[in-house]
Amino acid sequence: MSQHFLLSAQARTMSLRQIFALTDDAAFDYFRHSRWGNGEEVTCPECGSIARHYFISTRKQWRCRDCKHTFSVTSGTLFAFHKLPLKIYLAAVAIYTNAVKGTSALQLSRDLDVQYKTAFVLAHKIRESLMVKRDETALDGEVEMDGAYVNGHVRPANKKADRVDRRLAENQNPDKRCVFVMRSRDNDGPGAKRTLTFVMKQENQADVKKLAGRFVKKGSIVFADEANAYDPLHAYYDTRRVNHQVEYRSDAGATSNQAESFFSRFRRMQYGQMHRFGTLYLDNYANEAAYREDNRRMSNGEMFGDIVVKCAASRTSRDFCGYWQGNRRLAERLVS
Repeated sequence: MSQHFLLSAQARTMSLRQIFALTDDAAFDYFRHSRWGNGEEVTCPECGSIARHYFISTRKQWRCRDCKHTFSVTSGTLFAFHKLPLKIYLAAVAIYTNAVKGTSALQLSRDLDVQYKTAFVLAHKIRESLMVKRDETALDGEVEMDGAYVNGHVRPANKKADRVDRRLAENQNPDKRCVFVMRSRDNDGPGAKRTLTFVMKQENQADVKKLAGRFVKKGSIVFADEANAYDPLHAYYDTRRVNHQVEYRSDAGATSNQAESFFSRFRRMQYGQMHRFGTLYLDNYANEAAYREDNRRMSNGEMFGDIVVKCAASRTSRDFCGYWQGNRRLAERLVS
């Protein structure tokens, strides 16, 4: 029996020991390379000028030769205004990368020996980079769709006489949300090619039709379960359904096992690490699970480099820059 990829040496091309062994100059050079490549030219975040700007070696900063703006290797990125050494931020990305089911802010704060508030914002900034830089081109081929509910548990009262019917809408948790997933199958190998996730109040025909029209190419084959939210898709796609009350795979081959595979990782993240997802940032958590599922065959070194590049290419966060000073997102992101 062949060895699983994740158990092989090819899956381990980066370690925390390597990151913490970096000097400050090496960490600076790595982040600079991730942001601007190998050349001598860098980009001014203020005016966009690309040139060999004047480098102030004593401060590790550049001065733009066009607009005279002074900037650093993190200016205009998610790590702008950073107060910790760059090596700590690279270590945070490495810890985040190696946690296959995600990592909590509490664990990250202990691993890096920083305050919980620092770790909380840092982890969310990394998730935001994955959301900002995700590929949102339309899925094609065979596309599976499904939805799963989170934050729906209502604790029953102690005495039976005081308990309510939790199936009724008025007795359900107001934070209950549906995470909706669309996955394109990889017919050349096991698993799926790409995953897109969205958050809605509940599975409904209007939102499903809207998302399918935007993110699924015409001519694709859609696989879904028997929920009535997917009924309108028959008019636009070759839609094949499976009744999960009877079977996981129909005799005709219809199945949504790849969507269920995503929810398996998502639930392990929920129960094993996060325990509860806040509705404001549920979309980022779902997208993180999608990223990990899509890149499960990527070595941890490749994934680490990819995430650092995404962080370097993402603009300064509007949701988490000054988060603990009150600058927070005011509304959740729902499909509707």
